[in-house]
Amino acid sequence: MSKHWWQQRERGNVLAMKLISHVSLRLGRRTGRALLYPICLYFVLFAPVGRRASRDYLRRVFGRAPTWREVFAHHYSFASVLLDRAFLLAGRCELFAVEREGAELIFERMQRARGCLLLGAHYGSFDLTRVMGAHRYGHEVTMLMYQENAKKLNAVIASLRGPYPMKTIPIGGIEAMLRAQECVDAGGIIGMLGDRVFASEKTVTVPFLGAPVTLPAGPFLIAKALKIPIVLFFVVHKGNNEYVEHFELLTEEVDLDRRHQQRDLEKWARAYAARLEYFCRLAPYNWFNFYDYWHDRAPTSAPAAKGL
Repeated sequence: MSKHWWQQRERGNVLAMKLISHVSLRLGRRTGRALLYPICLYFVLFAPVGRRASRDYLRRVFGRAPTWREVFAHHYSFASVLLDRAFLLAGRCELFAVEREGAELIFERMQRARGCLLLGAHYGSFDLTRVMGAHRYGHEVTMLMYQENAKKLNAVIASLRGPYPMKTIPIGGIEAMLRAQECVDAGGIIGMLGDRVFASEKTVTVPFLGAPVTLPAGPFLIAKALKIPIVLFFVVHKGNNEYVEHFELLTEEVDLDRRHQQRDLEKWARAYAARLEYFCRLAPYNWFNFYDYWHDRAPTSAPAAKGL
């Protein structure tokens, strides 16, 4: 069985991320996108862990073995979103055409000064939701993140000197919960990504794309503790500079029976996984977890969802 994602050695570092970001901003977005072709070709040819993970995921979502071209397209979609992240973090919001579906869920809560948990995944671009929300509507999202990830991302953001620095709360300990409580009490929005497990946090096992996966229980425990609704968000990169933000209510309140807490956590995690699976089938190249997500479990074919 392969290592979990946090145990795998990263191929890049903060210096490399800064370099890519600054080169892209200097050369322009069109030139930057052209340079992604040889970069992606290199990773498809010489990064076997990511290539195998991409093939495994695409096999599950398509219900058949993916072609080489489809594996390349998956890598290119990921690289394109990363490139766009540099322009977003630098405040170049005018470069992007963004549609919003279900945004009234956020507006209603901001008007009532009622906080919520915005729960997403490593799908599309969560930076787009955070930056565009601040740019267009003055909606700030405070991200609950693991400290090491937050440090790396904030280092890149600071180097770009963009107008929308990311507010973060490091996950873990009573201080994190107190800060999150202060945020939502003031009507703020806290954000989390719910499709990766970190270290020894509490987990649940649910079906996803035909086989069991392990998901963190943290988002549902936090929403329960803070007594706030969970709003799901999925950002679809349609290609070039076009994105669509989808918002939908998962629940106004997370109900957990103390005697059957694990069962209830699985119920909410199943609901989350079902919506993530829907969007994976809708736009397969937008989900970015390039490691052994199913831990060597054999895929089970399932029919693709149709329509939106």
